[in-house]
Amino acid sequence: MPKIKTRRAAAKRFTVTGSGEFKRNKAFKSHILEKKSPKRKRNLRKAAMVCEADYSRVKHMLPYA
Repeated sequence: MPKIKTRRAAAKRFTVTGSGEFKRNKAFKSHILEKKSPKRKRNLRKAAMVCEADYSRVKHMLPYA
């Protein structure tokens, strides 16, 4: 059976944790930052986990993760 290609865009955005979950970065942190509060920007720095509804889609894009 042939090898499956990894979606490179997804590989740059998600990392796998030890328990098999996918870690992601939060959106809305790239520009228009003056109107956002420091607390909000600080919380956007923290990583989040991919939710259960999207897990299968990410798993399909990263077959060897």
